[in-house]
Amino acid sequence: MNRRVAWVMLAMALGPELAAQGDVTARLAGRVPPPIAAAVSALADSARARGLPVAPLVDKALEGVVKGVPADRILPAVRTVLDQLDAASAALRGAGVTPAGDDAIEAGGFALAAGLTPGDIGAIARSADRSHPTAVALQVAGALAAMGVPRAQTVGLVRGAIQSGRPVGDLVSLPGQVQAAMARGAPPAAAAAGLERAATAHQAPRPHGQGKGEGNPHKP
Repeated sequence: MNRRVAWVMLAMALGPELAAQGDVTARLAGRVPPPIAAAVSALADSARARGLPVAPLVDKALEGVVKGVPADRILPAVRTVLDQLDAASAALRGAGVTPAGDDAIEAGGFALAAGLTPGDIGAIARSADRSHPTAVALQVAGALAAMGVPRAQTVGLVRGAIQSGRPVGDLVSLPGQVQAAMARGAPPAAAAAGLERAATAHQAPRPHGQGKGEGNPHKP
């Protein structure tokens, strides 16, 4: 498993811990140049006022410092994350996921950064249900996209896994299954296609009230 995929899987496993908001100023103090820290804090205030999570902004700033990114490039990267969170939140609202919650917005932002579109976010969110939460589905989709699975196949595979009626653990295991197939020489698209066919073959009837996303726990 390459380092990028390993990080993605770790982020999925530790999502709740990584999403802890904490105090922005305290997290940045002594670790980020003061002007950058002040600018990130201001962006965090703006994000909070718009109902967006702030932890990803802090994480991006700290990541830049750890990687030795020049200070003048850190703030634009943080702004990009803010834009992705804003777009994810809008896509979730458009899909009827209200309130979305920080975990779903963060997962949506991650999926957008991995190459999915707001339309993809909405399609996945509408398929989510109480047994397969929106945040989990979007985390899985982001991981698959980061591995190189094409957008359409990523969406189809995640939706097929949800509609199969299988446990959420099967959904979460998809990136690992794709990675295993890739290790055997299969291209990402082919690996995902095989899993999507298997999911489609085992689709279970949707319980009453869960068609077209009505089972989404965020929906009123």
